[in-house]
Formats: sequence, structure tokens, C-alpha cells
Amino acid sequence: MAHNLLAIDQGTTSSRAIVFSPAGDILALAQKELTLHYPHKGWVEQNPDDIWSDTLWACEDVLCREGDIAAIGITNQRETTILWERSTGKAIYNAIVWQDRRTAQHCSALKEARHEQMIAAKTGLLLDPYFSATKIAWILDNVDGARQKAEAGELAFGTVDSFLLWHLTGGQVHATDVTNASRTLLYNIVSQDWDEDLLGLFKIPRSLLPEVKDNSANYGQTKAGVLPVSLIIGGIAGDQQAALIGQGCFEHGMVKSTYGTGCFALMNVGSDFKQSENRLLTTAGYRLDGKMTYALEGSIFIAGAAVQWLRDNMNFFDDAKESEALARSVDDHNGVYFVPAFTGLGAPYWNPEARGLIMGLGRESTKAHITRAALEAQAYQTKDLMAAMQADSGVKPAVIRADGGLVGNEFVCQFLADMLDIPLERPQITEATAWGAACLAGLQVGVFSSLEDISARWKLDKRYEPSMDPQERETLYKGWSDAVNLIA
Repeated sequence: MAHNLLAIDQGTTSSRAIVFSPAGDILALAQKELTLHYPHKGWVEQNPDDIWSDTLWACEDVLCREGDIAAIGITNQRETTILWERSTGKAIYNAIVWQDRRTAQHCSALKEARHEQMIAAKTGLLLDPYFSATKIAWILDNVDGARQKAEAGELAFGTVDSFLLWHLTGGQVHATDVTNASRTLLYNIVSQDWDEDLLGLFKIPRSLLPEVKDNSANYGQTKAGVLPVSLIIGGIAGDQQAALIGQGCFEHGMVKSTYGTGCFALMNVGSDFKQSENRLLTTAGYRLDGKMTYALEGSIFIAGAAVQWLRDNMNFFDDAKESEALARSVDDHNGVYFVPAFTGLGAPYWNPEARGLIMGLGRESTKAHITRAALEAQAYQTKDLMAAMQADSGVKPAVIRADGGLVGNEFVCQFLADMLDIPLERPQITEATAWGAACLAGLQVGVFSSLEDISARWKLDKRYEPSMDPQERETLYKGWSDAVNLIA
């Protein structure tokens, strides 16, 4: 019996395939960068053909090196919206990325019409262009013939997981998992079904929508000839929920925080739905054997993307890894604060119109101070989230389990622990998102026997203890609060 697991990790900036052993060792990895397109200010798109072809290339590459595969798990950038023709599988418009803000006015109009309270009670979400529903509506209203085709049942909608699943199965399966469904503004996470009131509000035909399954489930088999071997697809989860699973956060009050393109902190809050009172999101954490576990989520739109901006737009350094040494080359930020609101502010502010701010610059300011401020911003943003999370849940987490590309930066990790005043743990398996998808597939096909079996495989790489003076923490955070409130 095969025991290794193939994880497809289709993210905002790259498409990857990783083969894991049951112990979490990476046996093969292939990755291709994905181009983001910015046709207008605030618009962010991707080419769906590139998403599929790059993913296919990555899978073929690792399978040629490691063919002993029990099942495939898929994890993906959430909310990113694709509509395609059922007859051909061809997308009718570019993928509208989760960062896209073109529907801000639509969301504002719905807020003014007092729909947000009803939406939040059903979905746990707030009215924001971040989510899929207004993106779908925009495509239906702006692509010639799209609405007529949708109403005739000729189109399919999906987040990226659904689009990949459709193509992997040769168009045989149009499905998604509960976590991706919960990010559309169309799925009622209390009754756990697509909601007729929400479909009517956003004017979206139900025929567009995929079937919603548990995170660990039979999602079908890859069509013969699509991959070098035909494989079972046994698990799907949106990237942040996949990281919650990969980090073994299966107990009430456990928190993971992922630092990738954006930063997303999730707290396991158990089986009872509770709407946030502090402008966080209540979302599906995972559903297994029909039993839902909810999570509180704080969403920060720009984390690692701020470092990419310093590299690509400002030419501060050639490699993102150089940011740590540059930040450490100065003793402090010298009064510089960097609010990286390039695509609006997420939780707990939710201002889609906000834009980035660098303040406190003086004649003596250097790119080292700005870089340090960009890295420090990740901790300030996380502190905003944790304060809201603690107020909602009544729980101060004993530890934060952190993952994502930025946690390879020792400066960031220590500053996070210092600002949060909570120990931070980095796992040995830093690819927590992909590992979570692999675990879900492994659970479906019997590689893992239970969540406890998965949890036992979590191993600590390094723990960062808070060591900052409380007065210094308070002073630094006040400076951040003053900066962010200028644009919030």
C-alpha cells in the first residue's frame, strides 16, 4: 500500500506540489511563480490557464521523482473567483484575486442598505470586496452573455480548489469543501448550505455553485492521462484552515498564525457558532464526519507582500532573505512606522479604501529603518488581531504556532513574541499549509487514523520567549496605533 501523500498548494504568488512522507518529511517539491495582473488601480487578477498549467506541471514534476502516492490533498488561496464554461472548462474571465477591491462600492451600497447584520449572522463574515460573492456578481454583470449563460446552467463557479478539481477529474466533479464555501458570502455556516436569501441578495444563480463536502472526503479520482498515475483526491481545505490542521490546532483556544503574502490568525473555538463582536470573522475551521469546528479569524491582507514590495518596487535588496540583516543593521526603527495597507485594511478595521502609509521619516532615515518598520508591522498587525480575538473568546492563548515564509526570519519571530507577550512556536514542518492538505487526504485513505494521530506528528523547531520591557512594548504599540488610525 502506498503511504506518501501529494499536496497541491496553489497560492497567490505560486503554484506548488509537495510529496510528504507520513512523518511529514518533504520527499519532492516543485514550484512555479504565478504572475499577478493589475489592469486598473485596486484590481488584482490571475490567468486561470496559468493556474491550471503551472499546477499540472508541478504535479508531473514531483510524480516523476516520487510515484508512491496514496492520495492527493488540495489547498488554495481562498476567495479568488473563477467562472468557467461547463462544456469546455475554459474560464470566461481572469481569476479575480482575493486582494481585488473593484467591488468596494457594491459592498458599500449593501452596507448602506443595512444588509451586513443579516449576512454576518448567516456567514460569520463582513461585507467586503475580499469575499467571492461580489466578484461573481461583477463577472456576471460585466462579461458579455455571462448572466444569460449562468441562468441557463452553462457556467460553473469555483474558488481555485474547485477549478483545479474540475480539471483534475476531467470535468466529472464540481465540488468544494466547507472552508472554501464559507468564504464566499453565500454559504450559511450555521445551517451549512448555500443560502437562498444570500443568493437572491447578490443575484447569483444556484446552478453556478459546487457541491460542498467535508474537508476529508472522496473528491473523486484524477482522470486517466491527466497525471502520470491516476490518484484519489481525498482532502481539500482553504489555505488558512489547512494550516490550522497542519499545525495540529485541534483543541479549543489553540491559535495558528500564518505569514505568507498576507497574515491570517485562526483560533479554534469549537463546535458552537458565535458571531464576533470585535470585527473578526467567524469561519469554518474544518468539518469531519459531518461535525463542524468553527474558528475565529483575523485577516491581514499584506504581510510578506510588503517585503516583496521593498524588493521589487523599491529595489532595497535583491533577495527577501536580505531583509533581516538590513533590519538588524540599525538599533531601532528611529520613529518610522510602515502601515502596509496596499489593498486596504483587513481585520479589525475593514477599510477597503485605505492605502499604505510610511510615517516618521527624517533626514537620517534609511532603507534599513523602513525595512525594519515593514517587518515590525507584522507584529503590530497581529497584536491588533489578538486583542480582538481575546475579547471575543475570553481566552489568551498559551502559545502562538506560526508558519509561512516570514517565520524563517528570526527577527520577525522574536519581535512577534515580544509584542504579543506570548511565546511563539515554529514547527519543524514549516510547510504547514501543504502538510494540512496532505493530512486531510491521508485521513480519508487511512494513512492517518485520527486527528490525534496527526497531532502527534507535530514537532517543535524553535520557541521564542517574550523578553521586551512592558513599557517599551506599550510605547511601540501606541506609535503603531497612531499611524494606523490615520488611515483606518
